[in-house]
Amino acid sequence: MGDKLAPHALASPLRLALGASRQAFTYAGLFSLCINLLLLVPTFYMLSVYDRVMGSGSEVTLWMVSSITLFLFGVLGALEWVRSRILVATSMRLDAMLGGRVFGAAFAQALSSGGRVVSAQPLSDLLALRQYLSGQGPMAFFDAPWLPIYLALLFLFHPWFGVVGILSGLVLIALAAWNEWSTKDLLAQASRESIEASQFTQRNLRNAEVVEAMGMLPRLRARWQAKQSNMLATQAQASATAGLIGAVSRTFRLTIQSMALGLGAYLALHKEISPATVIAGSILLGRALAPLDSMISSWRGFAQAREAYSRLDQLLQALPEGDAPMALPPPRGHISLEHLSVTPFGASAPVLRDIHLVIEPGVQVAVIGPSASGKSTLARSILGLYRPTLGHVRLDGADLNQWAREQLGPFIGYLPQDVELLEGTVAENIARFGAVDADMVVAAARAAGIHEMILRLPQGYETKLIGSHVLSAGQQQRIGIARALYGEPQLIVLDEPNSNLDQEGEGALSASLAALKVKGRTVVLVTHRPSALSHVDKVILMMGGQVGAYGPRDEVLALLNQHTQKISNAPAAPQAPGADLKVTA
Repeated sequence: MGDKLAPHALASPLRLALGASRQAFTYAGLFSLCINLLLLVPTFYMLSVYDRVMGSGSEVTLWMVSSITLFLFGVLGALEWVRSRILVATSMRLDAMLGGRVFGAAFAQALSSGGRVVSAQPLSDLLALRQYLSGQGPMAFFDAPWLPIYLALLFLFHPWFGVVGILSGLVLIALAAWNEWSTKDLLAQASRESIEASQFTQRNLRNAEVVEAMGMLPRLRARWQAKQSNMLATQAQASATAGLIGAVSRTFRLTIQSMALGLGAYLALHKEISPATVIAGSILLGRALAPLDSMISSWRGFAQAREAYSRLDQLLQALPEGDAPMALPPPRGHISLEHLSVTPFGASAPVLRDIHLVIEPGVQVAVIGPSASGKSTLARSILGLYRPTLGHVRLDGADLNQWAREQLGPFIGYLPQDVELLEGTVAENIARFGAVDADMVVAAARAAGIHEMILRLPQGYETKLIGSHVLSAGQQQRIGIARALYGEPQLIVLDEPNSNLDQEGEGALSASLAALKVKGRTVVLVTHRPSALSHVDKVILMMGGQVGAYGPRDEVLALLNQHTQKISNAPAAPQAPGADLKVTA
């Protein structure tokens, strides 16, 4: 059984989702067969009117033939409506099957890149694929396979009609191949440049205040215009080529359809076909070539859908959705880093190198060190936000990969260095967008010392935060602390929690840390300010991506002071900071 399941396990989620819709596509194909058979009705109606009604002069025959034709036209309309509904339902089912998965993959992409690749393009690609499947584009592909039916009938009318039909079909197929060959790379390049221009714009808009304050807008606009011009030039070139081929295709189809009248007239003059067949052959030839012409006209939409499919397929395969790990007992907060090395996204060398340390449950640890020494990377690694290049991060003995994030999340509190609240109310932000438990929200706000501050907001806890513009940086940071403390998590990681706090905020943070120590919570505190060290038990001194010293707070600070004095008194050029510090157990 395992061998039989292996191919499916390796298959792309996108292909599996489309495979699950195979039955719907089969029904759409069967409806297309019936529709294409009914599209022959106008031809046979005209033959019946000319050959039977006009020949016999019978009004009864005219009424009967007309009634049957009207009925068949009604059936044709109903079948086309049902086929379109099948494709719409299939596209919606595809979105339902993949929407959550694609959203998670886009989130995972942003997470794995450390926030450097933040784009909703995967969701746009899924929307483009869904819209194409529910539009008119696929209709031509469903209709084209029934071309042999029309060709067979053309041969029945007269062999020369069939020969013209085959030759015309080959010409249109050649035009379609030319369209694919000449526009594929251009459309793909235009799509890539469009995505890059959009991401460039998003990054600039996130820094609108900096851009405006320092007058950078004209230069950034010039760069955007250059990207936009390249994209438009490429797109225009592809559109011009596709437009030329489309014009040639339509002109050829109209020409050959008209010339078929001349061929029919020639054959009628030689008594090889009836006068009615002259017009019927021309109409049928046009009907036979219409799907091919439609395919060429809608090729750009097909190419865009194909590019969207390719990007989605690559993303979903690059970021597979693993099976949920077995549930583990609630963590106690015991952290162990075993020879940990971490290379964040975009870095050419490890930022953390061979980190080996243990943080016991209930211990408060401060992480200090100069800028770019790896403090924030260490904090993110402890939370599993950065995957180890080498080594392991363990929580209560289990590698972080063994924890289901949904299970672990309530036991974790995290305040990032750059706090950004999400769109919603203050209460929803504190409650982490779960069910808002008023008592727990107020308890977290009190623990962070911001209950009274929130009550002074326009709608209190129901104040809506749209882009966090309602609050100051310090207020955002304090609400972020409350969010980290919500539900009394066992492990709290705070990255520069006092960077935007005033004296009142500093006092509230100090009280929060004291309360967490009483409750026996494990706290990892990244900080530059000595005032935040008063409650910690141990200190990790990071130097150049490695642990310069780790041990009880007073011992590490004493070592650091001794080293600082040694450097200041040394007549020679000082050695690298922390070079002679030893790791303290």
